Amino acid sequence: MDLIQQIKQTSIQQPSRPWTIYAIHHSHTDIGYTERQEKIEQYHVDFIRQALRVATSAHDGSKPEWKGFRWTCETFWAVERFLEEASPAEQQSFADAVLRGDIELSGTYLNMTELPDYDLLQRIHSKAQAYAASIGHTIDSAMTADINGYSWGYAQSLLDNGIQHLFSCIHTHHGMYALGRKQQPFWWETAAGDKLLVWNGEHYMFGNELGLCPDALGKYMIQDEFQHQLYENKDTHDQLARIRLNRYVCQLEAEQYPFSFVPVMLSGLATDNGAPNSAIADWISEWNTQYGDSIRIEMTTLSAFFARLKQENLTQLPVHRGDWPDWWSDGVSSTAMHTQIYRDAQRTLRKVKRLDPDRAAVTDQEIGAAEQALIMYAEHTWGYHSSIYEPWHPNVQLLEVRKQTNAAEASRLAYRALDKALLAQGTSTLYPNRPYRYRVVNLADTTARDMITLSLDGWEPAHFPHGLEVVCEETGKVLPHQAPHQQSIIVDIELQAKGECTLTLRARQDSSKPVGSMTSNTRLMGSDRVYDMEDMFPKVTAADAALPIHVTQHGVESPYIHIKWQEGTGIMSWYNKETEQEMLRSDRNYNAFTPIYEVTPPDNEVDPSQVWAVRSQMGRNRKGINVKRSVGQLVRIRTLENGPLYATVELLYKVEGMSYYALFLKVHACSNRVDVSIRLHKDSVWNPENVYVALPFTSGNAAEDTVYADKAGVLVRPWIDQLPGTCLDYSCIQEGIAWQDASNTLLLGTPDTPLIQWGSLEYGRRLVHSQQPANAKPETYAWLMTNYWETNFKATLGGFYEFRYLVSSRIGLETSNIKPMLDSLTSGILVSRVH
Repeated sequence: MDLIQQIKQTSIQQPSRPWTIYAIHHSHTDIGYTERQEKIEQYHVDFIRQALRVATSAHDGSKPEWKGFRWTCETFWAVERFLEEASPAEQQSFADAVLRGDIELSGTYLNMTELPDYDLLQRIHSKAQAYAASIGHTIDSAMTADINGYSWGYAQSLLDNGIQHLFSCIHTHHGMYALGRKQQPFWWETAAGDKLLVWNGEHYMFGNELGLCPDALGKYMIQDEFQHQLYENKDTHDQLARIRLNRYVCQLEAEQYPFSFVPVMLSGLATDNGAPNSAIADWISEWNTQYGDSIRIEMTTLSAFFARLKQENLTQLPVHRGDWPDWWSDGVSSTAMHTQIYRDAQRTLRKVKRLDPDRAAVTDQEIGAAEQALIMYAEHTWGYHSSIYEPWHPNVQLLEVRKQTNAAEASRLAYRALDKALLAQGTSTLYPNRPYRYRVVNLADTTARDMITLSLDGWEPAHFPHGLEVVCEETGKVLPHQAPHQQSIIVDIELQAKGECTLTLRARQDSSKPVGSMTSNTRLMGSDRVYDMEDMFPKVTAADAALPIHVTQHGVESPYIHIKWQEGTGIMSWYNKETEQEMLRSDRNYNAFTPIYEVTPPDNEVDPSQVWAVRSQMGRNRKGINVKRSVGQLVRIRTLENGPLYATVELLYKVEGMSYYALFLKVHACSNRVDVSIRLHKDSVWNPENVYVALPFTSGNAAEDTVYADKAGVLVRPWIDQLPGTCLDYSCIQEGIAWQDASNTLLLGTPDTPLIQWGSLEYGRRLVHSQQPANAKPETYAWLMTNYWETNFKATLGGFYEFRYLVSSRIGLETSNIKPMLDSLTSGILVSRVH
């Protein structure tokens, strides 16, 4: 049966009450998904010009058929680009249209991932409101499209910037809407107790599928029986629109939808980055003439829609507190190295702001330029739409390089600003006879302890032929130090919040000769230098007594911890000697820092269409039912250094998908801390892959501890502080994680890898928040890398990487101090050489 005959034989459902469809016309901003970034920018500037011409013509009466046309600028980024290019007359005309309500500004700048910290969120959400104030206007609403969640702090940032309403257009491709149903309003309560009114909406082009835009009839969410083309003739289009619109409102009635109106978003073309379309206004006028008594359609704006919503009794709306993890935050791990550079740049910029709060050395413009580069990297588009299917395509290559350039530019500008701030405060440049003085500053809001590096240039160690000493100028004390090589002097130091000191290097004062070393009669190490037995007698030699850390073939022990490993299985014990407790979960699936590699092979690995197709069937699993999982095996242990401050041990693993994976444990002698470094060489593989690292930690009391994750602006308890129906499997964090019980806290700083997997790695039915078993606790994995997405992830993960983790245990730490302590761990103490 052909389409026309099929339509004629389809009965039209009739709703039981009159309905109003509120159509919000916008263009989804997806920078680089459909074209080069600069071309997309050019498009969006022109879209505003087009919308302005239509709105002005409708307003002045020259085009009466366009009466009622409304345009919503989905992102202020597009407005910003337009205003930069617009003539003064265009700028005024645009402002007039905004003030009339014909064109609306959304309070969001771009559709973002969860990479931005709270500082950057505040910057993002202030931009549109600042422009609105300049023309005598106020923005009260914002929209997002094509992203499926936000950090809990995102809501607070919107409210802090005067935005009272958020319209969320979710996209269920490898994601899912919150609350268990779409088209539902709720109050999102922040950690501070403020409330944001949210509309949990449909796909951002759902209006196209209903038929509201001529020549742009979609079929994506509505998988009905009609096999139509995008561009059907008018009669066919109109009949399909009538069938679908009536079916839709009847479906809402059947689902006991409480209102007689419903909003839908639509584009002027059947594509992301689509132009405004005046024909929508024509079509709506014609529809209302014929069918408006039953279903009336009205073009509107975000603010006008929320004003209509507030006419209803909203006191009965549900109130939800907690995080809204973004299902699409996993894109950041498809470009792991550049995400690492981004995160370092973001932390560096925070240091600049703390070091120079009054902008005495660094201007607001310089800060803004670095922030803009950060914003453009963190925007949700992760590449061209055919990145997986044809990774050699010129646009794939162009967009990948330009996206990554944003991270590099943010890093360059942040470090340039840091250098300027430090130079203004006495940092020295390079010149002959430069003194060996170092300014050490703790920029954190809490006490910080770390092992800092005092660096020397290549020729300078020769100035200390008999060794050197590190002296604290404020106390005159000589500090213990350790030198992994001649140009790096390591010192353990502790500073109060905002505290600082000055360290000086001087020639060694003690002229006595070193004692040297001798073989021990009680140390059970053979001539092969393999230390694979436990001593039967305590350490008694001078050499042994001088070293606070004891390293054997099967473990390392400091005054604070004892870590044990086994060949094959890896690290199987992390014992806290201070609390006399094991810090690894007894119910763990994998040992600490064990690498886990997954690959899902297609039926035909040579056929590019199969490489794409196997990914498209994964849903929310991020892997296929036939996934092959490989667990790393520990094959070699080496002690690299051992001294008065720390010992470093290398654990080499064998794992599929990587030609090299080594774990470096830097165990501190003066505090309960281990700095972990993972170095790997990832093979280049086209098939969908995941690389995880197991983090099965606990505070020591696994039955009673609570897991905390540092999110932008707030501390979150995964699986507890979440909206119903949101993602349990993973989330994007900021500086780290903590496990806390009544007496102890284990902090895990994650400076390089923001994606944490909380759910099981097994393929199977995925659960969302409120579906998990009572008292279930998250597992914890660092999700280092992934390329599973079938459209715009980077196709290959191959290359060299190093990722760092910082493990520290604290007794008696208050929950309120977890977030600043994680910040202190990852930001470290700032060291600069001074005059």
